[in-house]
Amino acid sequence: MADLPQLPYDWQEPLYKHLHQHPELSMEEHETRAEIARRLSEFGYEVQEIGGGVVGVLTNGDGATVLTRADFDALPVAETTGLPYSSTVDGVMHACGHDMHVTCALGAAQAMAETKDSWQGTYLALFQPGEEIAAGARSMVDDGLVNKVPRPDVCLSQHVLGGLSGTVSTSPGAVLSAGDSIKVTIHGKGSHGSMPHLGVDPVVIAASIVVRLQSIVSRVIAPGDFGVVTVGSIQAGSKSNIIPDSATLLLNVRTYDDAVRTKVLEAIERIVRGECEAGGTPQEPDFEYYDRFPLTLNDEATTARVTEAFRAHFGEDKVTHMAPVPASEDFSIIPDAFGVPYSYWGLGGFEEGATPVGNHNPKFAPAIHPTIETGTAALASAVLAWLGTTPESENR
Repeated sequence: MADLPQLPYDWQEPLYKHLHQHPELSMEEHETRAEIARRLSEFGYEVQEIGGGVVGVLTNGDGATVLTRADFDALPVAETTGLPYSSTVDGVMHACGHDMHVTCALGAAQAMAETKDSWQGTYLALFQPGEEIAAGARSMVDDGLVNKVPRPDVCLSQHVLGGLSGTVSTSPGAVLSAGDSIKVTIHGKGSHGSMPHLGVDPVVIAASIVVRLQSIVSRVIAPGDFGVVTVGSIQAGSKSNIIPDSATLLLNVRTYDDAVRTKVLEAIERIVRGECEAGGTPQEPDFEYYDRFPLTLNDEATTARVTEAFRAHFGEDKVTHMAPVPASEDFSIIPDAFGVPYSYWGLGGFEEGATPVGNHNPKFAPAIHPTIETGTAALASAVLAWLGTTPESENR
């Protein structure tokens, strides 16, 4: 495997702080996208903007083709970190580390460009918008990604999480849950609060649905299977003495298995329809599915190869096991579109002794160092596990 340049590059910390100060919401990341494209061009990549994202292609002779992906959208969160480089955009913040992802991925892109004499093949540095709303990967695929860039042999990605900065964590199999959000509209019949017999009360029906939904995890799926069903919002009516004519529930579902996912979603619809029928609603309920994230299911052989590369570069003590995380990602849409295996790993982001702050929290602030160095080297060393030209890599 090729030796990597001394990291970090002197531009990485200033870039990270700039990105953190200037976050852009999902599918509105115009300045961020332009900055990424500019830097990739400076590094010598052939650059394309596809579906709101950016792909840099670096061709270096015959060999495998490897794609890495970094996301770059921010969240509608008001930052409370108090950092001198806090967000300058009211109510918008990089509260999930995507600014760190971009900084590391651009560093890896430069590292690959600087070490072309020690590897061969094709490297695709893909930067994706709209991950937070499950729109970005799909937008790039829908805009012809598969036909516009060379087909990769493998796809790789990482996410800064609550582990110790300077470490990485890997695991085969399911590492991030599938995620589904559902808007359920229950149609009742409005009436005066003193004359409930003249109406159909959607509030009572909604309350029954909320209670009954809790039985899905405990009674519908097997005890050894994982599932979460959350009712995050109930909206109905505006006055105490008026029975409204509709109620809306917002649900969120997390699962680690596609068969379990199907069973849970079927159970939700069955319960909602059953309670509506029992309540005598004048019409069927409406179901609107949105923010749908696929299961992130790491390929075993690919992950083993990534893990081996990490142990060789960082040492055994810096590579840990990644326990499944009940959060969701749209990354796998990209390798699935190409029909190739993938691996997704965790990047530790917090100093020793610090209490990790969860992603999407207004105080989320990874340690800049050594997170940048580790994330940059992790991407580059993983790529070189396929593109390196040492005898060991040629005999894999």
